[in-house]
Amino acid sequence: MAGGVSSVNIYFVCFQEPPRKIQLRIHDGRWSPVVDLVIQSSHCSKVPRNVNLEKLRSGYLFPEISRHEFEHLQKNPDASLIRLGIGDTTHPIPDTITQAMAEHVRGLSTIQGYRGYGAEQGNMALRKAIAGKFYQDMGIKADEIFVSDGAQCDISRLQLLLGPNVTVAVQDPSFPAYIDSSVVVGQAGELEEETGKYRNITYMNCGPENNFFPDLSTIPRTDAIFFCSPNNPTGHAASPQQLKQLVEFAKANGSIIVYDSAYAAYIRDGSPRSIFEIPGAKEVAIEISSFSKFAGFTGVRLGWTVVPEELKYSNGFPVIKDFNRIVCTCFNGASNIAQAGGLACLSTDGYQPLRNVIDYYMENAKILVDGFESLDLNVYGGKNAPYIWVHFPGSNSWNVFSEILEKTNIVTVPGRGFGPAGEEYIRISAFGQREQILEASRRLKVYL
Repeated sequence: MAGGVSSVNIYFVCFQEPPRKIQLRIHDGRWSPVVDLVIQSSHCSKVPRNVNLEKLRSGYLFPEISRHEFEHLQKNPDASLIRLGIGDTTHPIPDTITQAMAEHVRGLSTIQGYRGYGAEQGNMALRKAIAGKFYQDMGIKADEIFVSDGAQCDISRLQLLLGPNVTVAVQDPSFPAYIDSSVVVGQAGELEEETGKYRNITYMNCGPENNFFPDLSTIPRTDAIFFCSPNNPTGHAASPQQLKQLVEFAKANGSIIVYDSAYAAYIRDGSPRSIFEIPGAKEVAIEISSFSKFAGFTGVRLGWTVVPEELKYSNGFPVIKDFNRIVCTCFNGASNIAQAGGLACLSTDGYQPLRNVIDYYMENAKILVDGFESLDLNVYGGKNAPYIWVHFPGSNSWNVFSEILEKTNIVTVPGRGFGPAGEEYIRISAFGQREQILEASRRLKVYL
């Protein structure tokens, strides 16, 4: 296509009155309008599009990566692709866990074993197991744990809980679902094209210059603060001192922290694995977490959210009561098959094999870190999380992504997809089989 545009995204705008037409807006990979075309259309409904969805960028980050991957394979059908982009687990789930799920499935074929709907909040045995395994001595009760179909779904449920009229702050860079869900529910305001930021979202810069933790003295008060540790994409795990500052900041401002601990199982250096390790956090924080990355449940789908009874709105009403209402309205409960697997994960026989898999992924991370460091690049992460964050000074991260894909047949993720502060960086996942990780390291050393 002319002008160096290698791919397009097409949007339809219908005009109700005759002559009925469709306007096609063609964008380049940086979301900038390139050209408008108008063609005839036979029919459009009279239902207006959700104005918040109109404010979203053209595509969610990870499907965009998959699209680029597909196009690359179309051009290079014989390419030996190594996928280190989307953070999907690759190691098989241990037998003791899949056997528990299989036994539950077989039981569904019997009168004695059949189960239909379960509690929307989750199997109480699993809620107790989560409380005992991950929140021992933190005062978290099973009744405060809501089992779900994954952390990403819970992010959207929490946004529904918070509503459109709250103000939000996010780490920059950060997991894109925090920002996109804020846009969808109407919190974000307009996108400022020059900065790439939404007007009503506070972006908390978290880079190597501030040890990946925001200078809270410069951050205005917001109602909600989305915070992920270990961070996706940077891999940084917040220290006890940093989280203590965050909790005190939230308490002083009357804010609620939405704390994402999906990668807590990867922490190696003693950093907190839960916000509730910090005194006072139960009065200011909600925690979301997941079986996806520590148990290989990315396809099985199982997670949880902790809403402490101490957390209250400005009028004194307990937040947990509203979240329970949201869950009961929007969700029929996690699959009982997945929950059977979750219980097996937390058993003695199930948990240790999962720790072994995590060790395997972290060895992968070390191999990748060593490979990039041998190229004299500044490399972050890979010590408390399965992600490596690599700096390419002065570069456009989408260009770096494309160059690595073209030269090495390795899929990464451009840092810009995680927010403006991700420019000049790429994220590499350590999920993969060892031979692929070694081959990726070899290719990177040869071609970069």
